[in-house]
Amino acid sequence: MNSTCVLIIGGGTMAQAIIRGAELGGTSPPGGFILCEKDEAKLPALRALGHVRSAHTSITDAAAQIGPDDQILLAVKPQSFPDVAAELAPAIGSGRRIVTSILAGITSSVIRKSLGEQVAVVRAMPNTPAQISQGMTAIALGAGARPGDDSLAKKLLSGCSSVVEIDESLMDAFTALAGSGPAYVFYLAEAMEKAARKMGFDDAASEMIVQQTVAGAGALLKQSDANAQSLRTAVTSKGGTTAAATNVLDNEDVIGAFVRAILAGRDRGAELGKQ
Repeated sequence: MNSTCVLIIGGGTMAQAIIRGAELGGTSPPGGFILCEKDEAKLPALRALGHVRSAHTSITDAAAQIGPDDQILLAVKPQSFPDVAAELAPAIGSGRRIVTSILAGITSSVIRKSLGEQVAVVRAMPNTPAQISQGMTAIALGAGARPGDDSLAKKLLSGCSSVVEIDESLMDAFTALAGSGPAYVFYLAEAMEKAARKMGFDDAASEMIVQQTVAGAGALLKQSDANAQSLRTAVTSKGGTTAAATNVLDNEDVIGAFVRAILAGRDRGAELGKQ
């Protein structure tokens, strides 16, 4: 990495997942992390994370600890960004600074306009399985960024996820597909558990059966050379039990409903960005 240190603004679940993943994957920056988290009660736990040099409640105090070549990672809730930008902009310095944002819906042009023209913005979108180093992340060069400005972000986030490079114009689509994607899987698992209980399984058995079925299917999908449709066809014998079940889903246009749902998520992301 070119940077010796990364200032992370926001100490929530995703920021902690990135730090833990970097430690496990050996991708932590040489100079470690400086954290800024407004909730003082979280600071002791944050300071205990690997490669964390210091943790602060003040953005100004945290920014004072970084050098001209260090980078910044924005990991706050999107609605908090205006307040963060108001405090960060005067503390960021006048030299060129790479800022990586994992804020959903906020475009790189908005971030650069809020922080200053000296800022080069890289956008990244990890999803929640990053908490167990099984995430999926998209990275895009944004306003003011040059090829190579994303090298730190790619290496850092590869510690907790697989990484794909995309154009920023596809970031809302990726957010709807993979950022929200775990919720769709949990939605299916919830339905399967409900059916299990209706058929007579107790809560513990329902959860165990569904968890392993979903986990096993996901692992098979990832490791197999076949795509999802082929794998589904292989387990669907004509006139069998699986066919009886999937016929109901097809009659209800469940695949179509999922596609429409994901497109709705993409469109909502675009709307939030405009706001």
